[in-house]
Amino acid sequence: MTTSSNTYVASLPMVLDRVTARSVQRVSPSVVRIELAGDCLAEFGVPGDVHDQRIKLVFPGAAGTLPSFEGMDESWWSTWLELPEEERGSMRTYTIRDVLGSGTDTRLVVDIVVHEPTSGGPEGAGNAWALRANAGDQLVIICPRRGHEFGGIEWAPGDASRLLIVGDETAAPAIRGVLRDLPADARGAVFLETVTDADVYDDMPGPDGVEVTWLPRNGRPRGEDLHAAAIAHLTGGAADATYDTGVPDDAIDPNLWETPVYSSSGEDTATSTAVPSEGTPYAGLYAWIAGESKVVTGLRRQLVKDLGIDRRQVAFMGYWREGVAMRS
Repeated sequence: MTTSSNTYVASLPMVLDRVTARSVQRVSPSVVRIELAGDCLAEFGVPGDVHDQRIKLVFPGAAGTLPSFEGMDESWWSTWLELPEEERGSMRTYTIRDVLGSGTDTRLVVDIVVHEPTSGGPEGAGNAWALRANAGDQLVIICPRRGHEFGGIEWAPGDASRLLIVGDETAAPAIRGVLRDLPADARGAVFLETVTDADVYDDMPGPDGVEVTWLPRNGRPRGEDLHAAAIAHLTGGAADATYDTGVPDDAIDPNLWETPVYSSSGEDTATSTAVPSEGTPYAGLYAWIAGESKVVTGLRRQLVKDLGIDRRQVAFMGYWREGVAMRS
């Protein structure tokens, strides 16, 4: 089942159109997998590998309907924001897990991390939609259009000779995409935290030289084992490092996004990535770390401030903040 392309946005430098959930699967206790289809996805494309490509999805608003983008032009963002909240819907960011098919049969697969809502706790638009979704439901997608600059890929190891990839369940699709597109001679380590053992992927790709270690929490504190494993790997010690729970809430950047070429905190950035830092213990290292903002902030402090790793060798991304319903 596909949807017809809305040609009224065909002139925009990105795909902005309705797509249909061809399939909806609860693949694990914490993940709902959506396969999105639509004729408009024939225009999807990026200059090279997909890696950790981010896209945006617009979920129905309180009225239960999707906003119409008919007649919108390059000012679509401000026009969308001017819509009444119940009509506007909610926009959220996700990472592409897989790209299937080609032409008008192109499908994008997206994993949405879900949790059963608790009384008084934030549920989030994506969580609410995914828990109730069925094949045939529609969303609005914003994703790269072939031949146009879109952004949304942070994986940029440059000439790094070894890799460190760290993330939680929300980063798992991005990590999968990065591993899938790595060259066969890549070397490094991946530490990936999940909610439970049942949330571990059974189809994680990657070259033989990159070891993947799964760290299911199974009720343990968020980030504790992840932090310990990453630091132990870097220092050559045992995995007994203490997670930096001392990061105060007011020290957490709600828009944490630190890459070699961009800094949400305004730090100096570089024009290239993965500085070798010859003569240091971390020569040739490139680290990519994503997940819950407090956990990522703690790791950033340890790597950059305590271990002295050049910030131009690392990408730290706060995908979400515990206890906060994230916006677009």
